[in-house]
Amino acid sequence: MVAVKFLYQKAKEELDKAGISDPAFNSMCLVEKIFGINKADLLAGNHTADDTKSVEFITLLGRRLSGEPLQYLLGEWEFFGYKFKVGKGVLIPRDDTEVLLRVCLDFLKNKKNAKVLDLCSGSGALAIAIAKETDANVTALEKSAEALPYLCENININKAEIEVIAGDVFKCSDDFEDGYFDLILSNPPYVKSNEIETLQKEISFEPKIALDGGEDGYDFYRHIVKNYSKKLKKSGMMAFELGEGQFSTVKALMENENFCDIGYELDFGDIQRAIYGTMASF
Repeated sequence: MVAVKFLYQKAKEELDKAGISDPAFNSMCLVEKIFGINKADLLAGNHTADDTKSVEFITLLGRRLSGEPLQYLLGEWEFFGYKFKVGKGVLIPRDDTEVLLRVCLDFLKNKKNAKVLDLCSGSGALAIAIAKETDANVTALEKSAEALPYLCENININKAEIEVIAGDVFKCSDDFEDGYFDLILSNPPYVKSNEIETLQKEISFEPKIALDGGEDGYDFYRHIVKNYSKKLKKSGMMAFELGEGQFSTVKALMENENFCDIGYELDFGDIQRAIYGTMASF
């Protein structure tokens, strides 16, 4: 038998040596996952671990030291106060995406039974938060066979009412009625293809399909703006998450399709993280 406090401390030290940011938080999350002990219990008690649990903990620690995302090891993550199952094959919900979510919620706050389409839905973080926070009728489109089970499971976990469509954003725009949606949103892949390998190690575990925005990073923006803008009602809104430095180019794409009142919202790092615009009513 070994003290859980000892395992926690050793894990924290190893994570720190490996250059993992916030090693104390990571170590505590692994302790909670394996031993079901929160920080207060750990500090107050004298908990011990049997050999089986110790091995489980050390194995999980090894995976984290190799760079595997903490969220995948835990099997779930929180976004906007909601729990989401995550794992290999689905993009991890990130705090930055709340910038886009808040843009959408602000647009929907005075609309009743709005029709909303979430493209490249992934884990369903945006679609589910919108469905839970508003009375909108939400449709979520996702191509990946690996991500779809997470999307469906997260809808069930959060008791959200969402129509799920398994489809390729590049191929199914004609399946949607013109002038139908009040809001179309997307957190699309927007990393340049040749930059994916340069990203931090944790990101290499996430699905490339959810990251790769093409040679210049704008493949999805170009296609969605051109082919889905006509699916909006007059004065309907289209909104995207952005990568750093992408606002001006996406703004030009939207202006070419008669969007007006185009604006942006900053994230905590003062990066233009979300863009939005409304379809001209003339």
